[in-house]
Amino acid sequence: MSGASRSLTDFFSIFGGKRAPGVENAHGDAHASSHEPAYPTKALAKFLKLLRSRDNPALLDLGPVVGSNVTFFGESLGCRIRVEDIAADIDRHVKAGTLPDLPKFLQGRFPQDADSVDGILCWDVFDFLDRPAAQALAASLARLLRPDGALLGFFSTAEGRSLVYTKYIVVDDASLRYRTYPATRPRQRSLLNRDIIKMFDSLRVADSFLMKNNVREILFRKPAYLTAK
Repeated sequence: MSGASRSLTDFFSIFGGKRAPGVENAHGDAHASSHEPAYPTKALAKFLKLLRSRDNPALLDLGPVVGSNVTFFGESLGCRIRVEDIAADIDRHVKAGTLPDLPKFLQGRFPQDADSVDGILCWDVFDFLDRPAAQALAASLARLLRPDGALLGFFSTAEGRSLVYTKYIVVDDASLRYRTYPATRPRQRSLLNRDIIKMFDSLRVADSFLMKNNVREILFRKPAYLTAK
């Protein structure tokens, strides 16, 4: 088993409306404080609606682990959820001085079968990847997604190179709370909308929203007539 496989946090189990054992304390995020501000999201509700139309959907979350999110998705969707922390992969390559190897690593990051996942939550991980690594990750995720599956990504339109990651904590279908934590690599140059669409050229844009916080939410769908080669 590879180091990446050993380090992933895997919750690929069917919750059936119950909390997965042990996730309440994952990263100390069992419940977001009600005193923290919540921010609107338009794309998340559409993403959830698509997955609720499926029985026992498989959900891939690119991390980090947020215990309350695992509980929310398990209870809301009755899904199988797998959390794989791509930010931790980036940090590991930065510390090891192997960032040039990151695109190749991401090409083989997901050993799962093609067309095996109904929904993918990317959050803002693409903001921390250079173009070759972003293209490699996008291709890997598109391969995993089932025909008619959905992928949700957040993409910053600001040019600031902040040295923090963001945990997105789901409050409900229409709102999120944000918590930052240290990153070893700053945000990279913002991707233009046409570059994002080209990067996911095997998917189609179902919805796109530019939020007041300078984040573009894009919901992609995999056309039903496409299958992995």
